Amino acid sequence: MPARAAPRPAPAAPTDPAFEAAKVTFEALPEAERKAVQDALVWTGDFNAVVSGAFGRRTFEALNAYGARTGGADPLDPRVRAALLAAGAAARSAARFRVSVDPGTGALMGVPERLLAKRTALPSGTRWQSQDGRVTLESRVFPPGTETLDTLFEKATAPLPGRKVTYKLRRPDAVVVTAETGPGLSYIRYAAGPEGVRGFLLGYDRALAPEVDRLVIAVANAFVPFPDSAVAPAAQIPAGPGSAPATRAAGNPAPSPQAAAPLKPASLSSAPASGAGLTVAPGRVLTAAAVLEGCAQPRIGSAPARVLATDSAGLALLEISGAPAPLQPAIRTDPVGTEESLIALAPGPDGVQAAPGEARGGDVIAALQPGSGGAPVLDRSGALVGLVARYPAAPRRVAGVVPPARLPLVPARAVAAFLAAQGLSAATPRRDGGPGAVAPAVVAITCR
Repeated sequence: MPARAAPRPAPAAPTDPAFEAAKVTFEALPEAERKAVQDALVWTGDFNAVVSGAFGRRTFEALNAYGARTGGADPLDPRVRAALLAAGAAARSAARFRVSVDPGTGALMGVPERLLAKRTALPSGTRWQSQDGRVTLESRVFPPGTETLDTLFEKATAPLPGRKVTYKLRRPDAVVVTAETGPGLSYIRYAAGPEGVRGFLLGYDRALAPEVDRLVIAVANAFVPFPDSAVAPAAQIPAGPGSAPATRAAGNPAPSPQAAAPLKPASLSSAPASGAGLTVAPGRVLTAAAVLEGCAQPRIGSAPARVLATDSAGLALLEISGAPAPLQPAIRTDPVGTEESLIALAPGPDGVQAAPGEARGGDVIAALQPGSGGAPVLDRSGALVGLVARYPAAPRRVAGVVPPARLPLVPARAVAAFLAAQGLSAATPRRDGGPGAVAPAVVAITCR
């Protein structure tokens, strides 16, 4: 009997050259930048998964969707990426998405406060609600010995008239359930730890899904049930009602509460940044005078800098060879409204970061980290509102990260007067490109 021929191996799945090329480019970025790109795509409405830094089909499709909507350019090209990150930061700032420790539960919560303007303390958590009551976010805490994940999971998935569970996940340390109830949609997440169970419920009118779905993703990405550990629970988090779940690997650090966006590598030395500066003319860097207090030898990158001038408003001008190309942003001349959305650009370990914030009585409220004194603060068009005048020597930290805080500004009118006094008023301001166009001129100042 003739021997049977060995079965032929199945043909390999065809490769997608565009997918593979995008994957190579994306994975070449530092992890913080990869996460920042995904976070920006969440806020532009193109990405409906967990911000993990890993490249997959959803990230690829989100990049394509953003690129197609904005003229067809590659979102991973450095200039287009800067615009994407600025757009995401602006959308986040417009939502007044504030990440802070919830006093009702002790969990780190991200709340879109422009939509959820009503806040009420509950016996075991906090409720945030829209003015019309169509969107509600509630945090919940259950001390040890009360509710368990099993009982909460059973309640959330129990058959009820008019309720359809659309997704459910039960793991040893986490529960996620999404459901539809008539015209309403809901997202529930709980996590267990030594301090009991903490979680939240987000419910909203189905008609608001185009606006609220991205906020569900943002709230889920920002949630850290036990901030002292600075580690989010292992759980699959649905991207939103009706979407397939996306995976967060066990033990991966939670997204940074500041959700800052690296825009372009800054000229950093190995020393931690003492402050930020803005290159406003060839070899000239503008910063806050407080950055130079007690600093006899300021440096930008590896090059020493020399103080050329200071003024009583709290500004200083440095001379430095080899500084990045100068860019004097447009100066904001009209008053800045209370709670107007702003963006601060500050150097970080992975590049220049865009931190969304808001105006408050001549100050800025933003989640800026140490080394942000002197950082330029811009409105959404990219016009300069001012510089961060001073950064606290010992800022409050949550899970190792500084939460949003109120910081004083040197106003734009003082900046304009100071530059004019130094003969720099002739520089041509730019309004194109928004805040992302200013980022390449931001540098880190260190002190030996």
